[in-house]
Amino acid sequence: MEELLGKLESIQDRFREVEKSIGDPDLISDNNAYRDAMREYRRLEPIAEHATKFRGLWDDLKQAKEWAASDDAEYREMGREEVGVLQVEIEEVVQTAREMLLPRDETDDRDVVLEVRAGTGGDEAALFAGELLRMYIRHIESKGWTHTFVSSSEGTSGGVKEAVVNLSGDGVYGWLKFESGVHRVQRVPSTESQGRVHTSAATVAILPVAEEVDVELKVSDLRRDTYRASGAGGQHVNKTESAVRLTHLPTGLVVECQDGRSQHKNLEHAMSVMRTRLFEQERQKQDSERSESRKQLVSSGDRSAKIRTYNFPQGRVTDHRIGFTSHALTTILEGDLTEVIEALHLAEKAELLKNI
Repeated sequence: MEELLGKLESIQDRFREVEKSIGDPDLISDNNAYRDAMREYRRLEPIAEHATKFRGLWDDLKQAKEWAASDDAEYREMGREEVGVLQVEIEEVVQTAREMLLPRDETDDRDVVLEVRAGTGGDEAALFAGELLRMYIRHIESKGWTHTFVSSSEGTSGGVKEAVVNLSGDGVYGWLKFESGVHRVQRVPSTESQGRVHTSAATVAILPVAEEVDVELKVSDLRRDTYRASGAGGQHVNKTESAVRLTHLPTGLVVECQDGRSQHKNLEHAMSVMRTRLFEQERQKQDSERSESRKQLVSSGDRSAKIRTYNFPQGRVTDHRIGFTSHALTTILEGDLTEVIEALHLAEKAELLKNI
């Protein structure tokens, strides 16, 4: 336990250094450095507070043990009672400390590029993709986060064939990162005359937004095309070529952005998404190199894995990675994803704690 406390107090020392540095005018004048320092401050603050609590209980326990060994009967009795109470409290503090010291993804604090695409199932898949997109937007709004559409294209009968949305908020990637993968829906489509249940699918990708220091994006590696953007529902066509299509020549990656009001804004968004996709490619490469150590984890990073099924006849949502089932399908599709996401985080944490 003392070793664990020592680790917490080392982090507490670092927190004090960061706390002192964020008042430095030179740091404040450097936007990127100040942003990084504030991220670290917010991440370390709860650990520093926990170290103070742990130290207080530890010192109290040592004092109680001294009383319990006293020659004075009254002190001895009081010490024994205190030792029992404090040991229970310290067990809880130790468990929380172990969770706080779990390996952490440095991208957890970043914003997100959310990509939703219709998969197998034709028009029904596009309708389902639209429902998933609405579900995520409602969820992030309920948490006080913000979203900005980068691009979207409608299905022929509604819904979306593909949508790309920027999500911004404190810890948004860390919260949503387990949502990537194939989502399936089982229901009777409105066009089905014989009442048969069909299975359709849509893919979701949750990508941590890349910063300029993460990826060197050379202008010479990009081909830029402009075209006229259609507005919501394709019912309005801009008179100017404000939409932007970027092609990364070395990899063939293509990014389109048409939802901004100006070509400049669309180019800015497209550059950000391109940088993010290149960053994700590199992350996936690194993940595959260490895949043996990640087989047990929820965050497999496999975009092709079927992760969740939304079964309408039974009103059921099942996450196949952890065997989680809920019969609140309607509520979940309205954006109340908290129970599902918390279950995924708890499962991931449990796996990581096995290795500590």
